[in-house]
Amino acid sequence: MAMAVPKQELRALGNTGLKLSSVGFGASPLGSVFGPVSESDAVASVREAFRLGINFFDTSPYYGGTLSEKMLGKGLKALGVPRNEYIVSTKCGRYLEGFDFSAESVTESINESLERLQLDYVDIFQCHDIEFVSLDQIVNETIPALQKLKEAGKIRFIGITGLPLDIFTYVLDRVPPGTVDTKGVGVISGSPLSMGLLTEFGPPEWHPASPELKSACQAAAVYCKEKGKNISKLAMQYSLSNKDISSVLVGMNSVKQVDENVAAATELALFGKDQERSNPEICEESDMAEWNSTKLTNGIQLYFYYCMHIFLNIGY
Repeated sequence: MAMAVPKQELRALGNTGLKLSSVGFGASPLGSVFGPVSESDAVASVREAFRLGINFFDTSPYYGGTLSEKMLGKGLKALGVPRNEYIVSTKCGRYLEGFDFSAESVTESINESLERLQLDYVDIFQCHDIEFVSLDQIVNETIPALQKLKEAGKIRFIGITGLPLDIFTYVLDRVPPGTVDTKGVGVISGSPLSMGLLTEFGPPEWHPASPELKSACQAAAVYCKEKGKNISKLAMQYSLSNKDISSVLVGMNSVKQVDENVAAATELALFGKDQERSNPEICEESDMAEWNSTKLTNGIQLYFYYCMHIFLNIGY
């Protein structure tokens, strides 16, 4: 008798009416950002994610120079299910060639993304990493252009992504009246594993973290492994435990990774966070209690929320 597949927790994304799986499928690895990925592996990972209840898939033309969108599009098409059974977000403004948030560029960008994704519309269209450009352009040119795309039926909701929190308040305070309901803003955690920092294998060479932080994270990973724990699982559960986050995006490019991530979420839902991590006796016999109040955890915590996604509630 086949084992029942546990249902993923669904969380509301602000007042958009969208309900996202608590674990979201981060498709950047499908663009071979962290290493080569075959088309068959990409399609299989998307299929497995959907089978296990993941309904939210996130990508960008920046990931792998559009390869991520192409691979995700093939995976979604292979599902053979009605379009309204999954939620797709992609981005605009950041490309391998550089940044361009002009109205003309973002309009062209959505058309090209839809072609690569083999879709008629995306549920969420995000301004990608706005801290690197003029925020006034985002407010006065980009968002109005995206509103027109929404009216044309090519996108359903608009989002902004980035690292510094003050960029979000700047934009939210300046968009036209009625554009955003501040009580209904949805938040997504964009990198719970900190682009490889919080893994046993460590980050890729291009990772922007300081050598000190990379070293501290590797020390933490080794410590967790010695205790029979996986730092990636703990990091993901840390983000998932915050109910104010609508979905935690985790990069995946294999069936094995999908299974492990869903298992970690299921364990958290059934039993709560890893009990050993909160056991004061274990913290005392190691140096974990000291780490919890010093640079190691502070540094890691910063990267737990490396890329926040804020969604503007622009009508329905």
